[in-house]
Amino acid sequence: MSEKITTQRHGHVLHIGFNRPDKYNAFDLDMWHQLAAAYHQLDADDDLRCGLVFAEGKHFSAGLELDQWAPVFASGAWPDVPEGECDPLGLRPAHRVRKPLVFAVHGICYTIGIELMLAGDIRIAAADTRFGQIEVARGIYACGGATTRFIQNIGWGNAQRYLLTGDIFNGDEAYRMGMVQDSVDADAVKDTAQAMAEKVAAQAPLGVQGSLASSRLQQETLEQAAVQQFLPKLAPLMDSNDVKEGVQSFLERREARFTGT
Repeated sequence: MSEKITTQRHGHVLHIGFNRPDKYNAFDLDMWHQLAAAYHQLDADDDLRCGLVFAEGKHFSAGLELDQWAPVFASGAWPDVPEGECDPLGLRPAHRVRKPLVFAVHGICYTIGIELMLAGDIRIAAADTRFGQIEVARGIYACGGATTRFIQNIGWGNAQRYLLTGDIFNGDEAYRMGMVQDSVDADAVKDTAQAMAEKVAAQAPLGVQGSLASSRLQQETLEQAAVQQFLPKLAPLMDSNDVKEGVQSFLERREARFTGT
């Protein structure tokens, strides 16, 4: 199995790298499960206190390989979380990594890239990052947490502005809205995030984990009703003509022509 996700220890910080640069770090199912295993490595090792998630190559992630994921969405459920993995999106609290995640984001960050980042805790972005929650341009809607976590992080109006249009925005705009905690030059993103991760890792581990668990309790309480419906509500749409057109336009790299059927 190719190493689509890399892990490397740096003191008490685990570096977790997206390593599929030739595909703009687009997620197939194999890469998803490798990330889930890396999160479990962080969660299970008492000597590791914080994770730093970054990407190799020019882009953080172009999103999901939609043709691979369409059958998953049609099934009405995200992939199972077997022993030795944690849920990368943190939608299932019992399977969520318990330690903080700091994200270093650059280049293109679309769909699942944003939702993975929103499942993390502190986010550093390059000013020229191109963010896009573009599912509506493919005939579906964001089903990995963006519909709730956008609202929590950037407010209702800003959330709908980007969820309903699929428009692209940059790192400075993400910082202005509060989605990321710093917007820096592209060549400083990883170092800035690493410094933040090391600062977190230098604090009392049980205190950090307790603070994170308490903060997440509020988040999870508010969002679980919606989370339970993400894919069950999406599944019936997967047979629509618009979804077929969305997938085909994705494969053909063209603008979709939707009919509302």
